[in-house]
Amino acid sequence: MAEGLRERKKRQTKQRISDVATGLFLERGFVTVTVAEVAEAADVSVNTVYNYFPVKEDLFLDRGEAVVDRLSGYVRGRRPGESAAGAVLRALRADVEGVSPHVGLFPGWADFMKVITEAHALRSRLWEIQQQALGQLTKTLAEEAGADEGDPMPGLIAGQLSWIHGTLMAWIGDEMTKRRKPAEVSRDALVLLDEMEGLLGEKVLNYAVRGDG
Repeated sequence: MAEGLRERKKRQTKQRISDVATGLFLERGFVTVTVAEVAEAADVSVNTVYNYFPVKEDLFLDRGEAVVDRLSGYVRGRRPGESAAGAVLRALRADVEGVSPHVGLFPGWADFMKVITEAHALRSRLWEIQQQALGQLTKTLAEEAGADEGDPMPGLIAGQLSWIHGTLMAWIGDEMTKRRKPAEVSRDALVLLDEMEGLLGEKVLNYAVRGDG
């Protein structure tokens, strides 16, 4: 369905506010910049900012909803004959090989992470997003595998896949803060992914295989 004019303007306004806020946070830090200053710089009212971003933390972590559903989306989009873990590993490898910003492979990632590490509120919000993603993935795996209510396996598998994703992101983040070139980090991250896959058991690797039908 085509995006209407009103929806497009709202999306553009939200993105402009987020871009302005991110620039201010990168320049001066998250704690010192107020929502009122963001509103003034974006030429909108404070109420408008809060309409789009109910909490200040989401001005910086504005892709939280996408992050929450990312691993679940990989699982739902798995190919015939492919398991949930196979789909996640394939997607992560594609992002790493493509030197994608989705996994932190861009020159500004070190500055982005510096803002987060210096602000307790952002670290707390990031942890909350990660927990929401884990819960969403558990639910998705249960649905895709047709698991019975109370079956612990979806949660156990989700924990393993979240560990893969979280460890990869943390490692890339650490390397990018050393101001390494994204392409170099990408090559080493692929080796790390292979090592982590080798640690997964058969039950994890073969869970929720999509049928050919």
